[in-house]
Amino acid sequence: MKPYVLGIDIGGTNTVFGIVDARGNVLASSSIKTQKHSNFNDYLEELHTEASRLIDAYDATDKIQGIGIGAPNANYYTGRIDNAVNLPWPSLPLAQLVSEKFGIPVAITNDANAAALGEMTYGAARGLKDFIMITLGTGVGSGIVINGQVVYGHDGLAGELGHVIIKRNNGRLCGCGRTGCLETYCSATGVARSAREFLEIRTEPSLLRNIPVEEITSKDVYDAAVQGDQIAKDIFTYTGTLLGEAMADMMVFSSPEAFILFGGLAKSGDMLMRPLKEAMDKNMLSMFKGKPKVILSELKEADAAVLGASALGWEAKPIVAATPAV
Repeated sequence: MKPYVLGIDIGGTNTVFGIVDARGNVLASSSIKTQKHSNFNDYLEELHTEASRLIDAYDATDKIQGIGIGAPNANYYTGRIDNAVNLPWPSLPLAQLVSEKFGIPVAITNDANAAALGEMTYGAARGLKDFIMITLGTGVGSGIVINGQVVYGHDGLAGELGHVIIKRNNGRLCGCGRTGCLETYCSATGVARSAREFLEIRTEPSLLRNIPVEEITSKDVYDAAVQGDQIAKDIFTYTGTLLGEAMADMMVFSSPEAFILFGGLAKSGDMLMRPLKEAMDKNMLSMFKGKPKVILSELKEADAAVLGASALGWEAKPIVAATPAV
């Protein structure tokens, strides 16, 4: 086996890539702008040029075992991305095109599954065979691992726990088109939405009232809560409670040994974790009470996306049959 893999994380704004060894060390990394090229072939040309420059500089030519890619709506089975609304090219046979360009086997999956793989290979989930990774970012993503395997479902689309509906009546509109999804409440953008609602409903003073309401971010809410702002603290209690209730429901599905939380919101400390754990325990089916651990990711945020994608590179296989483009 060759000593390195190339991990590529395709985000809506930036594409980050790096050379990773078997111990999870990111030996070198760089990035390009995802949105720069509306034509995918032009994007791929720049990606290949910049990644090859990195590989050459690290003397890693002919030492790359495989390429792992994490991307929105990326399908592990088909090698395609389809209907990725945040990318300039929403549907195409990604794995095939990248593999042909680099001459290296490629495997792809969505970004939350990549995070779960990264955590299992290099981070807090080492040694765990059953866990659920929850990413608390702009949305809420999840990667479900059962018996050491990521759950993809029959079509490669399984594991979208951020779109479990937690408010059946009068729920918030989600980007997926439905209402009441978990990510509309428990993501960074969900916290900002809660702030706008709380400030409209409640009348007491708040540090958040010093910020134009449409500009409030989850970081603003956190900063205000740290300073003792009651509305901000209540927003975190509300968010943590809803997430804890949802995690209690997730428990009955796969009985994970642990939930692993990743993302800026996960670093909010007791303000989020206390109500989360209280709500999870209160709503937990009795046979599961006290069993699951709630763990924070051990991957460095700056390297997490590349590490997650790279974990997939070790299992990349040559593409035998081309996937026809739609």
